[in-house]
Amino acid sequence: MAVHPDRLAELISFLENLPEPHILCDRDYRIVAANDAYRASWVDQQEVIGRKCFEVSHRYTVPCDQAGESCPLQRSLKSGQRERVLHLHHTPHGESFENIELSPIRDATGEVTHYIEKLEPLPGARSLAHAQGLIGRSPAFLGMMEMVARVAPSDASVLLQGESGTGKELVANAIHQISRRSAQPFVAVDCSGLAETLFESELFGHERGAFTGAVARKIGLIEAASGGTLFLDEVGDIPLSIQVKLLRLLETGTYRRVGSPELRQAEVRIISATHRPLSEMIGDGRFRQDLFYRLNIFPIDLPALRERGEDVVLLAEALLERVAGGRLLGLADEVRNWLRHYHFPGNVRELRNLLERACLLCDGDEIRLQHLPVALRLPGTSPARALVFNSGQAFLAAKPAASELPTLAERARTFKGDRKALARHLGLSERTLYRRLRALAAEAAK
Repeated sequence: MAVHPDRLAELISFLENLPEPHILCDRDYRIVAANDAYRASWVDQQEVIGRKCFEVSHRYTVPCDQAGESCPLQRSLKSGQRERVLHLHHTPHGESFENIELSPIRDATGEVTHYIEKLEPLPGARSLAHAQGLIGRSPAFLGMMEMVARVAPSDASVLLQGESGTGKELVANAIHQISRRSAQPFVAVDCSGLAETLFESELFGHERGAFTGAVARKIGLIEAASGGTLFLDEVGDIPLSIQVKLLRLLETGTYRRVGSPELRQAEVRIISATHRPLSEMIGDGRFRQDLFYRLNIFPIDLPALRERGEDVVLLAEALLERVAGGRLLGLADEVRNWLRHYHFPGNVRELRNLLERACLLCDGDEIRLQHLPVALRLPGTSPARALVFNSGQAFLAAKPAASELPTLAERARTFKGDRKALARHLGLSERTLYRRLRALAAEAAK
């Protein structure tokens, strides 16, 4: 049974008075009506009435679910309820992440005949994504971004989990930037880079004379992030003695500077990240279960680059523009094909390192296979090990095996420069280098 024409006219009139972009679709994806707010966002576009929603928004020739994306209309047909998804839409101003809210409209018999679709762009989502490297359209990536969009408006604690190099700090910053705290500080703490003796002072601050060397009062990172977001990277490396104090902060919203009896109020959101198996660490007694539950209110899994399909080529093109130093470089078809099939155990960080090296070796205007590390192009190269290359030499990006520690020790001993320069020379982040050096020290102490 169809909706009565008078009722349909009333519905269209109602949509016209809404400030947000809305369209009315039938069950066959055809746009029946669009309000002024929607039309205003499609300046210079052809008429949308009578066209399919997936054609207008995505330039697809088939519905979203048949193109590998989540289709809110199909989800609503199955559930009979309102559905929300995050989609990457084409607009006259480029691609933009938008929250889609789809509500079913029923006739007198209760059968769903139409859908009202509300479009709500994420605040600054397009500029944020392109500026920070959050680029992709694969189902795995869009699923992650949908979780980001859902949790960002709240103050819930978020735990980001994923392999090293997947961009956990970028995602944490994205959550901050589209939250109500975006105008306030975003403070990142590398928990693996702080000695246990300094951790409490760095996090909570200290008073003058609190310990030897405390010649002046110092505010902690919690206070520095007041009103904003505190990002605890590699939270699995927090010492047990500090985990107790962090738990108290999360439970009561209060803390004390080292050497002060004064209880201070914290107004900060906590986002944490780890690539370590916290559940195993809880079983081993290395991580507090009660702290895990406080941090893990809203977990988000970051997909590995090998799980993101064609995103690797999109990312490579965007990263190439940043690392090319102003040169107009492109990717040869043979390189695009290689990128699609390589395993990328080092994820986005490895991709960036490969492209930066290729730019230095390329004298023309196109990156070719000859500009990639020889070892990666050899038949039978195992993708199970993360290789990062510098000056044609391989260096392990994952935790080094015992047999590789002497090589690291020799490079650290003979390198003329500081640790930051050494990390750059090896094609590693400073954080990863420090982890390696700690592994080296532990091995030497045995």
